[in-house]
Amino acid sequence: MKRILVPVDFSKEAENAARVAVSIAKKTNSEIFLLHMLELPVNIIDPTEIASVNTGPQALFYMKQANEQFKNFVRKPFFKGVKVVESIQFQLAFSGIIEESKKNNIDLIVMGSQGASGLKEMFIGSNTEKVVRKSDIPVLVIKKRINDFDVKNMIFASDFRTEGKKSFPKVLEFAKIFKPKIHFLYVNTIHNFNTTKEIEKKMDQFINDFEIDNYEKIIYNDISVEKGILSYARDIDADLIALNTHGRSGLSQLFNGSIGRELANHALRPVITFKL
Repeated sequence: MKRILVPVDFSKEAENAARVAVSIAKKTNSEIFLLHMLELPVNIIDPTEIASVNTGPQALFYMKQANEQFKNFVRKPFFKGVKVVESIQFQLAFSGIIEESKKNNIDLIVMGSQGASGLKEMFIGSNTEKVVRKSDIPVLVIKKRINDFDVKNMIFASDFRTEGKKSFPKVLEFAKIFKPKIHFLYVNTIHNFNTTKEIEKKMDQFINDFEIDNYEKIIYNDISVEKGILSYARDIDADLIALNTHGRSGLSQLFNGSIGRELANHALRPVITFKL
């Protein structure tokens, strides 16, 4: 891993993401690309002058403002010792993030997201969800401040179908940075029930194709996949939840219902997604 992209809007959430990105960069000797997408207010853009919007007086005003915010942002002490590249682009947030990640050969995208919601709310119908759905690059979502990001216990939640093996080398590549214990988690639900023997067979067929030293297999019964993931993460105080995603539908196929309010805070753990 050599290049980490952090979309920034200068919010507390963006700062939380940047802190984690810096922790990873220091462990991997990576450089950080800070990207601010400048979406000009629609009412100041003349449709006949859309081609020149990047050089108009309004655009220059907002660019100057963003540059000042960047100066203040990168002065934060936690950036010390890490190479940082700053970029301001005039694009829609999610499409610009995807384009810039490809253009700069980014290895990991780290995004901030507001806290106190479930996994579903974290991804569905937001810029984060759009990036997760479109990005071929792993996306790490951070929802609270973490001063020294480390991963000792990592959950890999999956249905352990054969297609999931395609992206799993990327999961292992990320895990090597921290050398955590990997908890292979299968959530068994009432609506999609399988016997223990059936599940164990699927998990073994998946895991045995890879060389993994420190891991355990967990079959967890719950009323929904999401609730099972969050409950088990709470049980072991997981540092990270890893998931595979399908580009066509993001994470929505995982969730058959909403979670209870009592689980809201348990979704504050970092989540990393890998596209199948």
